[in-house]
Amino acid sequence: MAVSANRLELLQIADAVAREKVIDREIVLAAMADAIQKAARSRYGSESNIRADINSKTGEIRLQRLLEVVEVAEDYSTQIPLELARDRNPDAKLGDFIADPLPPMDFGRIAAQSAKQVIVQKVREAERDRQFDEFKDRIGEIVNGTVKRVEYGNVIVDLGRGEGIIRRDEMIPRENMRYGDRVRAYVYDVRREQRGPQIFLSRTHPQFMVKLFTMEVPEIYDGIIQIRSVARDPGSRAKIAVISNDSSIDPVGACVGMRGSRVQAVVGELQGEKIDIIPWSQDPASFIVNALQPAEVAKVVLDEDAERIEVVVPDEQLSLAIGRRGQNVRLASQLTGWDIDIMTEAEESERRQKEFNERTALFMDALDVDEMVGQVLASEGFAAVEELAYVDLDEIASIDGFDEDTASELQTRAREYLEKLEGEMDAKRKELGVADELRTIDGMTGQMLVALGEDGIKTMEDFAGCAADDLVGWSERKNGETKRFEGLFSKFELSRTEAERMVLQARLAAGWITEEDLVREEAALEETVEGAEEDA
Repeated sequence: MAVSANRLELLQIADAVAREKVIDREIVLAAMADAIQKAARSRYGSESNIRADINSKTGEIRLQRLLEVVEVAEDYSTQIPLELARDRNPDAKLGDFIADPLPPMDFGRIAAQSAKQVIVQKVREAERDRQFDEFKDRIGEIVNGTVKRVEYGNVIVDLGRGEGIIRRDEMIPRENMRYGDRVRAYVYDVRREQRGPQIFLSRTHPQFMVKLFTMEVPEIYDGIIQIRSVARDPGSRAKIAVISNDSSIDPVGACVGMRGSRVQAVVGELQGEKIDIIPWSQDPASFIVNALQPAEVAKVVLDEDAERIEVVVPDEQLSLAIGRRGQNVRLASQLTGWDIDIMTEAEESERRQKEFNERTALFMDALDVDEMVGQVLASEGFAAVEELAYVDLDEIASIDGFDEDTASELQTRAREYLEKLEGEMDAKRKELGVADELRTIDGMTGQMLVALGEDGIKTMEDFAGCAADDLVGWSERKNGETKRFEGLFSKFELSRTEAERMVLQARLAAGWITEEDLVREEAALEETVEGAEEDA
């Protein structure tokens, strides 16, 4: 192969490679020029600065050696003295480069092989860049491909202009793929790696189901119906929550389709996975009741701080609500984002009776009253001695069978009990070495101070270093299940906002923040609370 070889043939080769690899023709020509440069250096010396240019229209190859203009040349293969340079170009100055034309050259067998390797490498790199650029913008889309091979349960899919991989854990259980099978999958990640772009596909991703419904239901594609959340147990069961922006369109009916045609198309693609389509509701209680379908719910009790909900179902509906191996309640929890505790009416009644008995015993012990009075107070909704001690006197006196004197006596005993308890807690606090200054924080009780002391928090500096999570606890959601971590004050009636305000007071007292910082932080806290209330 000679450099002066058929120029038209050179351009034809570049065109053919560019078409086959779907890359720019200029990239192929640049790779050829690099290969020629490498071969020329082996001929004229590796230290030489040689440049090869290929005319993209005529295919003409021009070889040049670039010489740097210096005052005194030490290496004539890379440098040229200023005087000689000005003979060629009167405007030459130090640091410029003079192009020294080189005659055409013939490639030897080794040089030709080396040039071929350079071209192949450059073209392969360009092809990888093209694949990455093409597929990185397709994350979140469904792609079609053909099974190329199966390796240890992982399926390699030919996507036409690239290869994707469906890992074993992203396959629908009991789904068998063979060479040549057509497959649809969801692109959830594209990474640039040393061996080329890695395109990760999934058939178990919740968004795969969303995209399938988008393809089958025109109302979803047009934005009239929205899929708010999805929960899947791949290959077995799924739940999707939908809402319509047009009151005249039933979101569930639109997704099901005429005689179930639309949902059946999705079920068929997902190997028979059963799909429950549920109307989304802004009200958490209604949404959770819908999510537990087909089970019937008798009553719900929400704990918004802990994002937990207790659901009471008839005895005969318990197994249906829980589902096989807890599947129904697990999917409902994933769909709604709430922890769901399910109990039967009998269990709920038993629990309420137990709480009633505990409150009755508390009042009997704290106020030194008989069982009947304790039961009356518990049945009227009083849950703690503090409530009785500081409630309006008329509220106690209005209880059937009580008069103003009785109410006054009960409230006096409640306050005496709390004072006695506070005294005991204060003694214990001192014994634990908790500083007196912590008592100045608004909302801090003796029981809280003892809880702090037992955890080694004894000074204002220690308490200032706490976060609201340390005090009221926090929740972590993983794999659709929420795990609750208790805080130091979890057993007390204290909201997260109140905990944050207590910590801010401690930081002000410890000198960590200024009054201006406190005002700013509390204003931000107020905005957060108002925003949460508006969302609710």
